[in-house]
Amino acid sequence: MTEGNLDIRPVARDEAGELLTLRRAAFVTEAQQYGDPHIPPLTQTLDELRADLEADGVVTLGGWQGHRLVGSIRVLVEGTKATLGRFAVAPDLQGQGFGTELLLAILPYLPDGIEEVWVFTGRDSVQNLALYEKHGYEHQHDQTAGDLTYAFLRKTLGGDDD
Repeated sequence: MTEGNLDIRPVARDEAGELLTLRRAAFVTEAQQYGDPHIPPLTQTLDELRADLEADGVVTLGGWQGHRLVGSIRVLVEGTKATLGRFAVAPDLQGQGFGTELLLAILPYLPDGIEEVWVFTGRDSVQNLALYEKHGYEHQHDQTAGDLTYAFLRKTLGGDDD
């Protein structure tokens, strides 16, 4: 476990290029698994990413190891709901606990009043599903978009383990 080894903070606009590179590297394996090279993390442009980093209701955290961005997680806040997305860890560092650090780090960045946190991933992304379930996210439903089926999981906040 790498706990405490990451410098976790919001990603700045001028770090968008590094974030785009990280996401593309991390999501290639997901695209290969599903046979779809056109998933949004791989098609987003640098200008779109910069706009997203500055959008109201969006928090994007990055995890740095030294000067290298090794992971990121994006949260969209809508009312009392937060939705995690674009969760990425550098391929050469996956399985070392960085994803767990990022997943746990997001809670203090959520505004007061958030009652539930949602996340979605490919239904066949077994490792992703196991990580979310380990941290209290419960499967709610599946949704198909094109040839891909997404699993949606939810964690209710306000309990003793938050």
